[in-house]
Parts: sequence; structure tokens; C-alpha cells
Amino acid sequence: MAQTTRTAHPYDDTDVIDARAPRVNQAFVGLVCLLAFLLQAPVLVAIVALQLAVGLIFGRRYCLPCVFYFEVLQPRLGEGPLEDARPPRFANIVGCVFTAAATLALLAGVETLGWALALLVAALALLAASTGFCVGCEIYTWFARRRGIPLRDPSSAPPAGGTTA
Repeated sequence: MAQTTRTAHPYDDTDVIDARAPRVNQAFVGLVCLLAFLLQAPVLVAIVALQLAVGLIFGRRYCLPCVFYFEVLQPRLGEGPLEDARPPRFANIVGCVFTAAATLALLAGVETLGWALALLVAALALLAASTGFCVGCEIYTWFARRRGIPLRDPSSAPPAGGTTA
């Protein structure tokens, strides 16, 4: 297996991300939430919420779907196009809040609300994974433009392993 050259380190260069990594994470989130509903297994929704929270708090190297992408898929496929990491991070925050709320609703016995939230996350995550259209990313981008916050130019990513000061 040939080692691919990376222009951005997957765990250290957090300003940008390989555009395919969030799609793998979205597929994981969507499929597990859908499976949770089909199996009526609230614990799976809680696992998604926990995994999203861990990745957001501690970084990509602790996000299991991200590690799978960066360590297994990316070396075989090569690095995809880089994108600003803030929109997918915002989408993960929204997904974390919604799956945590779904978990709390399911634990409180408000199953209709809990499953509705979990299925909403599943639908939006699977939409993003399959088409590349991420509603959370679009919301972030819309608000950033309104506030005059420029999106990062992925071509300005530091060399692999180099972080910005």
C-alpha cells in the first residue's frame, strides 16, 4: 500500500479538514440513529451523542469515525479536497445537542419527541453524507457571511504536521 502525501495533518491542522472526513462521520451518525430507531434502542442515540461530544471536546483523534477515515480510508484513497473545518464542527455541535436532547427525552419517557429528534438527525446526517449538502454547515456559512466572518482558504493550510501559531 502506497503512503499518500498529506497537505494537512488530520489531527493537528484543525483549521481545515479533508472534505470526505465529515461525510464519513455523518454516515456513522445517520446510520446509527436510524438503526437506534429501527431497533428501538435509545442507548445507540446516547452513544452517538457521547461520540460527538468526545470528538468536539477532545479533538478528531478521539472521534472514532474520523480516526477510521484518517487511518484506514484516507491512506487508501488519498487526501480529498480541504475545506474550512468550522462549518462541519458547527454541524457536529448541532447534532450533539439534538442527540443529547433525544436521549434525555427517551429517558424521560417522551418517546415521540426523542425519536423525532433522533430521526431528524439521521435524515440530515444521511442527506449530508450522500449528497454533500450539510444543513448545519450551510447555517454556519450563512451566519458567518452575515457577520462578515470569512471562511478559511484551504489552500493556505500549513504543511502536513505544521500548525499555525
